[in-house]
Amino acid sequence: MISPGPRNLITDVEGIRVGNAADARAWTGVTVVLPESPAVAAVDVRGGAPGTRETDALDASCLVDRIHAVVLSGGSAFGLDAAGAVAAALGARGIGFPVREARVPVVPSAILFDLLNGGDKSWGEEPPYRALGKAALAAAEAPSGAASFVLGNSGAGYGAKAGALKGGLGSASAVIEERLCVGALVAVNSWGSVVMPDSGCFWAWALEQGGEFGGKPPPHSRAPLDPQLPAAIAAAPPGGLLGANTTIAIIATNAALGQPEARRVAIMAQDGLARAIRPAHTPFDGDTIFALATGREVLAEPRAMALARLGAVAADCLARAVARGVFAAERLGEFPSWRELHAGE
Repeated sequence: MISPGPRNLITDVEGIRVGNAADARAWTGVTVVLPESPAVAAVDVRGGAPGTRETDALDASCLVDRIHAVVLSGGSAFGLDAAGAVAAALGARGIGFPVREARVPVVPSAILFDLLNGGDKSWGEEPPYRALGKAALAAAEAPSGAASFVLGNSGAGYGAKAGALKGGLGSASAVIEERLCVGALVAVNSWGSVVMPDSGCFWAWALEQGGEFGGKPPPHSRAPLDPQLPAAIAAAPPGGLLGANTTIAIIATNAALGQPEARRVAIMAQDGLARAIRPAHTPFDGDTIFALATGREVLAEPRAMALARLGAVAADCLARAVARGVFAAERLGEFPSWRELHAGE
């Protein structure tokens, strides 16, 4: 049996904490995911214009297989500063990969493009992302507030858009037979659309749990799926630019996984983006998914079959998180919210 966790957030995975910070003037933000102890991690990148930090270090052939935090940020390349601030703060506390007496925090990061959303980006030589990274880390470490957090215009999703709609920060969880837990966190800033053409129905509608993103059914009458794909592409904003979008996400689980297994979960979870966004993985997106494993529950045997199920659940969970992020978002500038356009239909 599979059902959402008690919060329906990535923090239903025990040992995972989340902190968000945003700049309401610049219309941008940062999200920090902080495991309570170093977590096995891997990454899968599918978009054509990614912006990342320390993803090469997560290759299974490399020395490091555990991370101390993951940072998702707006701001395009400027947003990578946020991960540096988080690494500096953790290192000052003696947290990190041990190299004799030195400690080097491993803090991979991915960024999305929100520089042209209408916010005030006239920050000169002092982009706000180091300060936002510190603030998001402090929120993740706070005794209260790290378990529950706001979706939509929050953290890395603050200034995001999804096709012609306001994008946002989304999260969802799934508990498998009351033992294994999977959670997804995503900043949806996609070039493609999250809703069917001429409809407010989310592409992920069939995966919805308990009306978590409006309970809107698909149209009673519609053309076969293949002819709709060109319409979905045509509905995306014109004039796409390389690197001007990106959906970035984190999958967390309490399962005990090796790094190659975590990579397989990240690879399978990319299907969740394809289920929730059409088209996904375009030349204009930098779609990146991190997978974290806290190692508190052993996978059942046969292990490969259990891993396949875990990855399949992760993909569905991520698709739900995408829809939840857009459903919760509020209008920002010229980008209307889903509820503004479709809630009354």
